[in-house]
Amino acid sequence: MTSEPRIVTPRRLETAQQTAIRDLAQAATTADRVAPLNEEALLRLDGDQVGHVLVETGGQLAGYAQSDPAGSSQLVVAPAQRRQGLGRALLDEVLRRWPATAIWAFGNLQPARRLLTGRGFTPVRELVVMERDLPADLAAPAAPADVTIRGFQPGDEAAVLGLNAAAFADHPEQGRLDLAGLRQRLAQDWFDPAGLLLAFGPDQSPLGFHWTKRHPAGLGEVYVIGVAPAAAGQGLGRTLLTTGLAHLAGSGCRRVRLWVEADNTAAVSLYRTAGFSAARSDVHYARRENP
Repeated sequence: MTSEPRIVTPRRLETAQQTAIRDLAQAATTADRVAPLNEEALLRLDGDQVGHVLVETGGQLAGYAQSDPAGSSQLVVAPAQRRQGLGRALLDEVLRRWPATAIWAFGNLQPARRLLTGRGFTPVRELVVMERDLPADLAAPAAPADVTIRGFQPGDEAAVLGLNAAAFADHPEQGRLDLAGLRQRLAQDWFDPAGLLLAFGPDQSPLGFHWTKRHPAGLGEVYVIGVAPAAAGQGLGRTLLTTGLAHLAGSGCRRVRLWVEADNTAAVSLYRTAGFSAARSDVHYARRENP
């Protein structure tokens, strides 16, 4: 006899709960070939800045949802526990606690679309996931005159934060990066100082940056790329992009991935001309009016 699902809403997650959620997310990633929780959500498992909803069956974690202060939520159900109404139970509890929240559907998979549209959600934002192959001999281009491009060094934190704030002033997620969030990412196992490339002018003013990331199995990522508004329109973004791709290729990556706003036509065009093509989409759903 199957036990009734139990909803748990802890203020802060215990270590065992964090481990179970990461294991659950990995199982879903393997089954769906799309990660159900983004990096920010995983980093926030150890803290009390977000809301947590867990659903358990038979004493085991079967589903998890997280809602952040900016008004977005993410949900995942264990592959072996699907089609039992647990996704609906999670979503209903999330909406009970945070009725105005929006929901990310990573990969925009059919079950998620069906669940969300059935609760009155519609797509309001789309991130296009783009990919390309990386030849091993990809060379970095020459930097523009009077521009120096180098890897991250201790003391560059202010330059990174200043560039990020200027380049992503209107971005709902990336623009929120602060010193604590930066330090948290610098402490991750994947962080490579040589892969966080910064461009400086002749007066050592920061002009732009390209933060690359390496994943297992030869996959690289254009993690963040931004150019100071004063340096925009001069080709520095393309130079930083190619320099970062060359770094990833030289470190053994043979394919690279990035995320870009679907309505950012200039960025999408840049990436297409750099050899990227769309692989899938992540879609943000919201309800125009609460039922």
